[in-house]
Order: sequence, then C-alpha cells, then structure tokens
Amino acid sequence: MRVLIRGAGVAGLTLAHELATKGVAVEVAETAPRAGGGASWFAGGMLAPWCERESAPETVLTLGRGAADWWDAALPGDVVRKGTLVVAPPRDTAELTRFASRTSGFDWLDADEIEALEPDLAGRFRKALFFRDEVHLDPRRAITALHEKLAAMGVRFHFGAATDFPDAGFDRVVDCTGAGAIGRAANLRGVRGEMLMLETSEVTLSRPVRLLHPRIPLYIVPRGDGCFMVGATMIESNDDGPVSARSLMELLNAAYALHPAFGEARVIETGAGVRPAYPDNLPRFDVDGRTIRVNGFYRHGFLLAPSVAWDVAAHIIGPSKTKHVPSAGPFKPLSDQRGAANPPQIGASR
Repeated sequence: MRVLIRGAGVAGLTLAHELATKGVAVEVAETAPRAGGGASWFAGGMLAPWCERESAPETVLTLGRGAADWWDAALPGDVVRKGTLVVAPPRDTAELTRFASRTSGFDWLDADEIEALEPDLAGRFRKALFFRDEVHLDPRRAITALHEKLAAMGVRFHFGAATDFPDAGFDRVVDCTGAGAIGRAANLRGVRGEMLMLETSEVTLSRPVRLLHPRIPLYIVPRGDGCFMVGATMIESNDDGPVSARSLMELLNAAYALHPAFGEARVIETGAGVRPAYPDNLPRFDVDGRTIRVNGFYRHGFLLAPSVAWDVAAHIIGPSKTKHVPSAGPFKPLSDQRGAANPPQIGASR
C-alpha cells in the first residue's frame, strides 16, 4: 500500500510514523521548506492532559494520557517527566481553587514544598498545584528528530511542494494540512496563538509553570541553556502575522509576575501560529473515498496526535495490524471513545 500525506506538522508526522512502522510505503508533501512549518513550530510542547481538563472535555484527558509514552517510545530521551506546577499570585489564590475544582491528578503544595520543587520561586507563592504525571518536550526538537527518523526509515519527503502535489498512484491520500484547510473544511476556524522566547541566567525552572490570572493565564516552559518559551494568548483569528504589541506586553508582564528577573531577560524570538479548530475544539477525521482529512487539533496537537494517528492508521490498514506501543498504558485511540462524550464529533465521519 502507498499513502500520500499532505502536511509535515505534528499530525502528518505522527501518522507517517504509525503507518511506516507497519510497513506502509509513505510519502509526505509539505509546502513549507521544512517539517513543522505551521503551528507545530510554535507549540508549547506540554503533554498536560490533567491541566487541559480545566477547560477541555473529558475526552482530551482520556485520549491524551498515553501521549507521553507514545513520544517516549518514538523518540527515546526527548520526554521530560517532571510534572507541571500551577501557581497564582497571592491576591488570585481563588483561581487555584477554581482550577483544582475542574481538574484531577494533582497534589496541593505549600510554600516550602514549592521551594523544594523550584528553588527560584521560593517565597513568591503560598500555594500551588502539582500535576506530577504530566511531562513536556521541545516541539522543535521532536519535529526535527521525527522527520529524521522517518527519512531513515524510507519515508520520502517533498518540501516546498505545490498544494496540488500529484497524488496519482497512491492508494490513500491523507490531508493533514491544518490551518491550510481553513476555508476548505466545513466549520474549521483558526485560533491564533502567540509566544515569545526569553533568555536569562537569573532564573532556573525544571518543569512547565502555569501562572493563573483572571485576565491572562500564562505558561512558561524551560527549553534549556537559560531559554524559556512563554505563551498564553488565544485569539479567534486566521492571521499568522507578527505578535501584536499588546500581546507582547501582556506576556512580558505576566512573566515578570512569575519572577521579576524575567524583566531583565533578552527577548530572542517572538512568533505566532494559527491552530485549526472545530466548534467543539476536538480533532476528527473525515473519509471521502480514498481521501482522508485529519484536522481540528486546536491547542492539543502534540497531546492528541498519537491517538488520532493510531485511529487513522487502523482505518487504513485495519486494527488487527496496528498495536499500541507496549508502554502506552492507558493510551486510547479515538475509536475506543465512540459512545463516550461528544460521539458525533469524534472519530471518522463517512
């Protein structure tokens, strides 16, 4: 069987991996000059299904719990298993209680326990939530490593490809073009995410930290070598242009609220990406003859792409020929969730 995948973002690459490891001949056509040319390049890389449950349906938790093991099996050593710390300024402690009421899988920490986890936050927060089973990875490193692994496995990549890259001779064509499908896929909209990279030697963090704030919740993810990815904004827009002045000020102000030393950090990069989303903010795949369209990952690309990839691969080659990675534990494909929450929006529609 020969399969053409359009798009080399996280959705296209995880599906290519699922298919190639089962012996399918895969080619990937990408309009950008490299893998991860869209929103995947600006992702936070937090595999945080319990935290995401605060504003997402139970399905995101159920499908995302095995993502860490999938990435660990595909790219050994890239997953950092140190949990997620959620804090709030003293005046906004009620936000922590609200967050806790909508999530699970956490421990309450006091000031001393916060200091033990993150010494540089000593004395800054009285309470925190610690989600010890959550993990993170560097999306750019993961995308690059996955591309290199797939190329070594014989997957052919066509970068700078035309949008109408010829698909003659392929048994299946899978559209994983993400935001590129906005306007072509019914009910698909764009949600703009903005980020910046800060560099400082004055702050050390070992894990992602989420700062709760009524107006602009923020997350900071350590990237190593004194670099931190800061992200927060979600704007209903298809515009992937430069970060706005207002968003930049809000991100910097929130980072300063986490630790004043970020006020002296160097801004080494800003960026924005458009994340595709359906009305329910859950991914789906649609089948039309030999064409399959995979889309709608919203802000859950790295978290939910493994489950969707398994489900699409099972549809293409049959579930008897697909297996979950041995260490996946509670990993559940979309097909296992039909009949759960929101059944019309999840899985394949034909």
